[in-house]
Amino acid sequence: MRIDILTLFPDMFSGVFSQSIIKRAVSKNLLEIFLHNIRDYSLDKHKRVDDYPFGGAAGMVMMVEPIARCINHLKSEREYDSVLLTAPAGATFNQQSANRLSLCKNMIILCGHYKGIDERVRELFVTEEISIGDFVLSGGEIAAMTIVDAVARIIPGVLNDETSALSDSFQDGLLSAPVYTRPADFEGHKVPEVLLSGNEKLIREWELEQQLKRTQKRRPDLWNDNFNVE
Repeated sequence: MRIDILTLFPDMFSGVFSQSIIKRAVSKNLLEIFLHNIRDYSLDKHKRVDDYPFGGAAGMVMMVEPIARCINHLKSEREYDSVLLTAPAGATFNQQSANRLSLCKNMIILCGHYKGIDERVRELFVTEEISIGDFVLSGGEIAAMTIVDAVARIIPGVLNDETSALSDSFQDGLLSAPVYTRPADFEGHKVPEVLLSGNEKLIREWELEQQLKRTQKRRPDLWNDNFNVE
Protein backbone atom coordinates (compact mmCIF):
# COMPACT_ATOMS: atom_id res chain seq x y z
CA MET A 1 0.00 0.00 0.00
CA ARG A 2 1.12 3.53 -0.77
CA ILE A 3 -0.14 6.51 1.24
CA ASP A 4 0.61 10.09 0.16
CA ILE A 5 0.00 12.68 2.86
CA LEU A 6 -0.47 16.34 1.94
CA THR A 7 0.34 18.62 4.85
CA LEU A 8 1.68 22.00 5.87
CA PHE A 9 3.71 20.39 8.66
CA PRO A 10 5.52 17.26 7.42
CA ASP A 11 7.95 17.28 10.36
CA MET A 12 5.10 16.42 12.72
CA PHE A 13 5.05 12.87 11.32
CA SER A 14 8.69 11.90 11.80
CA GLY A 15 8.45 10.60 15.36
CA VAL A 16 5.21 8.68 14.93
CA PHE A 17 6.10 7.05 11.62
CA SER A 18 9.59 5.99 12.70
CA GLN A 19 8.36 3.85 15.60
CA SER A 20 6.47 0.64 16.35
CA ILE A 21 3.97 -0.89 13.94
CA ILE A 22 4.20 1.75 11.21
CA LYS A 23 7.99 1.43 11.13
CA ARG A 24 7.61 -2.35 10.89
CA ALA A 25 5.13 -2.07 8.02
CA VAL A 26 7.49 0.20 6.11
CA SER A 27 10.58 -1.92 6.81
CA LYS A 28 8.73 -5.01 5.51
CA ASN A 29 7.90 -3.11 2.29
CA LEU A 30 4.22 -3.58 3.00
CA LEU A 31 3.58 0.14 3.31
CA GLU A 32 5.02 3.22 1.63
CA ILE A 33 4.40 6.66 3.12
CA PHE A 34 5.26 9.85 1.27
CA LEU A 35 4.90 13.29 2.84
CA HIS A 36 4.26 16.28 0.60
CA ASN A 37 4.61 19.84 1.85
CA ILE A 38 1.78 21.79 0.27
CA ARG A 39 3.93 24.93 0.39
CA ASP A 40 6.22 23.37 -2.21
CA TYR A 41 3.36 23.66 -4.70
CA SER A 42 2.72 27.36 -4.12
CA LEU A 43 3.85 29.68 -6.90
CA ASP A 44 3.82 32.66 -4.56
CA LYS A 45 7.32 33.92 -3.75
CA HIS A 46 6.48 33.73 -0.05
CA LYS A 47 5.01 30.22 -0.44
CA ARG A 48 1.60 31.34 0.78
CA VAL A 49 -0.99 28.62 0.95
CA ASP A 50 -3.82 30.46 2.74
CA ASP A 51 -5.86 33.62 2.32
CA TYR A 52 -8.77 35.49 3.87
CA PRO A 53 -12.21 33.99 3.21
CA PHE A 54 -14.64 35.71 0.89
CA GLY A 55 -17.59 37.06 2.81
CA GLY A 56 -15.57 38.43 5.70
CA ALA A 57 -15.64 35.45 8.07
CA ALA A 58 -12.91 35.04 10.70
CA GLY A 59 -9.87 32.85 10.15
CA MET A 60 -7.81 31.83 7.12
CA VAL A 61 -8.64 29.35 4.36
CA MET A 62 -6.29 26.95 2.60
CA MET A 63 -6.10 27.92 -1.07
CA VAL A 64 -7.22 25.59 -3.84
CA GLU A 65 -4.31 26.14 -6.24
CA PRO A 66 -1.36 24.63 -4.30
CA ILE A 67 -3.46 21.63 -3.27
CA ALA A 68 -4.67 21.12 -6.84
CA ARG A 69 -1.12 21.21 -8.19
CA CYS A 70 0.02 18.61 -5.69
CA ILE A 71 -2.88 16.23 -6.26
CA ASN A 72 -2.71 16.58 -10.04
CA HIS A 73 1.01 15.85 -9.94
CA LEU A 74 0.45 12.67 -7.94
CA LYS A 75 -2.46 11.57 -10.12
CA SER A 76 -0.33 12.00 -13.24
CA GLU A 77 1.95 9.26 -11.92
CA ARG A 78 -0.57 6.68 -10.66
CA GLU A 79 -4.23 6.01 -9.95
CA TYR A 80 -5.61 6.46 -6.45
CA ASP A 81 -8.35 4.42 -4.83
CA SER A 82 -9.26 7.22 -2.46
CA VAL A 83 -8.52 10.88 -1.74
CA LEU A 84 -9.30 11.49 1.92
CA LEU A 85 -9.75 14.81 3.66
CA THR A 86 -9.45 15.00 7.44
CA ALA A 87 -12.22 17.37 8.50
CA PRO A 88 -14.81 17.75 11.29
CA ALA A 89 -17.60 17.35 8.72
CA GLY A 90 -16.40 13.87 7.78
CA ALA A 91 -17.85 10.51 8.74
CA THR A 92 -16.52 9.28 12.07
CA PHE A 93 -13.56 6.96 11.58
CA ASN A 94 -13.99 3.49 13.07
CA GLN A 95 -12.60 -0.02 12.77
CA GLN A 96 -14.78 -0.80 9.78
CA SER A 97 -13.34 2.27 8.04
CA ALA A 98 -9.82 1.01 8.76
CA ASN A 99 -10.66 -2.45 7.43
CA ARG A 100 -12.03 -0.99 4.21
CA LEU A 101 -9.13 1.40 3.65
CA SER A 102 -6.59 -1.37 4.27
CA LEU A 103 -7.69 -2.85 0.94
CA CYS A 104 -6.59 0.25 -0.99
CA LYS A 105 -3.50 0.13 -3.15
CA ASN A 106 -2.88 3.88 -3.33
CA MET A 107 -4.43 6.53 -1.09
CA ILE A 108 -4.05 10.29 -0.57
CA ILE A 109 -4.73 11.92 2.79
CA LEU A 110 -5.14 15.69 2.75
CA CYS A 111 -4.66 17.33 6.14
CA GLY A 112 -6.92 20.29 6.67
CA HIS A 113 -5.73 23.32 8.61
CA TYR A 114 -6.67 26.87 9.63
CA LYS A 115 -10.40 27.61 9.18
CA GLY A 116 -10.61 24.91 6.54
CA ILE A 117 -9.95 24.36 2.85
CA ASP A 118 -11.43 26.09 -0.18
CA GLU A 119 -14.66 24.21 -0.92
CA ARG A 120 -13.57 23.63 -4.51
CA VAL A 121 -10.95 21.16 -3.26
CA ARG A 122 -13.80 19.01 -1.98
CA GLU A 123 -15.77 19.39 -5.19
CA LEU A 124 -12.87 18.57 -7.52
CA PHE A 125 -10.71 16.05 -5.69
CA VAL A 126 -11.95 14.65 -2.40
CA THR A 127 -13.66 11.25 -2.51
CA GLU A 128 -14.18 10.85 1.23
CA GLU A 129 -14.05 13.00 4.37
CA ILE A 130 -13.04 11.48 7.69
CA SER A 131 -13.28 12.79 11.25
CA ILE A 132 -11.78 11.07 14.29
CA GLY A 133 -14.32 12.58 16.66
CA ASP A 134 -16.61 15.45 17.49
CA PHE A 135 -13.92 17.90 18.49
CA VAL A 136 -11.67 20.36 16.67
CA LEU A 137 -7.91 19.94 16.32
CA SER A 138 -5.48 22.62 15.18
CA GLY A 139 -4.95 20.62 12.00
CA GLY A 140 -5.59 17.28 10.35
CA GLU A 141 -2.12 15.88 10.93
CA ILE A 142 -2.99 14.01 14.14
CA ALA A 143 -6.08 12.59 12.46
CA ALA A 144 -3.96 11.44 9.52
CA MET A 145 -1.54 9.71 11.90
CA THR A 146 -4.48 7.95 13.54
CA ILE A 147 -5.83 6.72 10.22
CA VAL A 148 -2.44 5.46 9.03
CA ASP A 149 -1.75 3.64 12.30
CA ALA A 150 -5.16 1.95 12.35
CA VAL A 151 -4.86 0.89 8.71
CA ALA A 152 -1.22 -0.21 8.83
CA ARG A 153 -1.62 -2.72 11.63
CA ILE A 154 -4.22 -4.75 9.74
CA ILE A 155 -2.31 -5.00 6.47
CA PRO A 156 -1.56 -8.73 6.12
CA GLY A 157 1.98 -9.50 7.24
CA VAL A 158 2.54 -6.41 9.38
CA LEU A 159 1.81 -8.00 12.76
CA ASN A 160 3.88 -11.02 13.77
CA ASP A 161 0.65 -12.82 14.70
CA GLU A 162 -1.98 -11.84 12.14
CA THR A 163 -4.76 -13.33 14.27
CA SER A 164 -4.05 -10.68 16.91
CA ALA A 165 -5.75 -7.94 14.86
CA LEU A 166 -8.82 -10.12 14.40
CA SER A 167 -9.43 -10.12 18.15
CA ASP A 168 -9.04 -6.37 18.58
CA SER A 169 -11.84 -4.29 20.02
CA PHE A 170 -14.51 -3.29 17.48
CA GLN A 171 -13.63 -5.94 14.89
CA ASP A 172 -16.86 -7.78 15.70
CA GLY A 173 -18.73 -4.84 17.20
CA LEU A 174 -17.59 -5.72 20.73
CA LEU A 175 -14.87 -4.59 23.10
CA SER A 176 -12.04 -7.04 23.72
CA ALA A 177 -12.13 -9.40 26.68
CA PRO A 178 -9.76 -8.75 29.64
CA VAL A 179 -6.23 -10.10 29.18
CA TYR A 180 -3.70 -11.29 31.77
CA THR A 181 -0.09 -12.45 31.95
CA ARG A 182 2.34 -13.61 34.64
CA PRO A 183 2.23 -13.71 37.60
CA ALA A 184 -0.97 -15.71 38.02
CA ASP A 185 -1.36 -14.25 41.51
CA PHE A 186 -0.43 -10.62 42.20
CA GLU A 187 -0.90 -9.68 45.85
CA GLY A 188 -4.01 -11.85 46.04
CA HIS A 189 -5.47 -10.67 42.73
CA LYS A 190 -5.64 -13.87 40.70
CA VAL A 191 -6.04 -14.62 37.03
CA PRO A 192 -9.42 -16.27 36.32
CA GLU A 193 -9.04 -20.03 36.67
CA VAL A 194 -10.55 -20.71 33.27
CA LEU A 195 -7.59 -19.04 31.56
CA LEU A 196 -5.23 -21.44 33.32
CA SER A 197 -7.32 -24.51 32.54
CA GLY A 198 -6.01 -25.19 29.06
CA ASN A 199 -9.58 -25.91 27.92
CA GLU A 200 -9.80 -23.99 24.63
CA LYS A 201 -13.58 -24.28 24.37
CA LEU A 202 -14.21 -22.95 27.87
CA ILE A 203 -11.69 -20.14 27.37
CA ARG A 204 -13.38 -18.97 24.15
CA GLU A 205 -16.79 -19.09 25.84
CA TRP A 206 -15.46 -17.06 28.78
CA GLU A 207 -13.91 -14.49 26.43
CA LEU A 208 -17.17 -14.02 24.53
CA GLU A 209 -19.11 -13.67 27.77
CA GLN A 210 -16.65 -11.02 28.97
CA GLN A 211 -16.84 -9.17 25.65
CA LEU A 212 -20.59 -9.00 25.85
CA LYS A 213 -20.64 -7.86 29.48
CA ARG A 214 -17.87 -5.29 28.98
CA THR A 215 -19.43 -3.77 25.87
CA GLN A 216 -22.89 -3.55 27.40
CA LYS A 217 -21.52 -1.91 30.56
CA ARG A 218 -18.83 0.40 29.19
CA ARG A 219 -20.13 1.23 25.72
CA PRO A 220 -23.93 1.04 25.71
CA ASP A 221 -23.92 3.14 22.54
CA LEU A 222 -21.86 0.50 20.75
CA TRP A 223 -24.03 -2.25 22.17
CA ASN A 224 -27.24 -0.59 21.01
CA ASP A 225 -25.85 0.14 17.54
CA ASN A 226 -24.74 -3.44 16.94
CA PHE A 227 -27.46 -5.40 18.68
CA ASN A 228 -30.48 -3.24 17.77
CA VAL A 229 -31.55 -2.60 21.34
CA GLU A 230 -34.43 -0.12 21.45
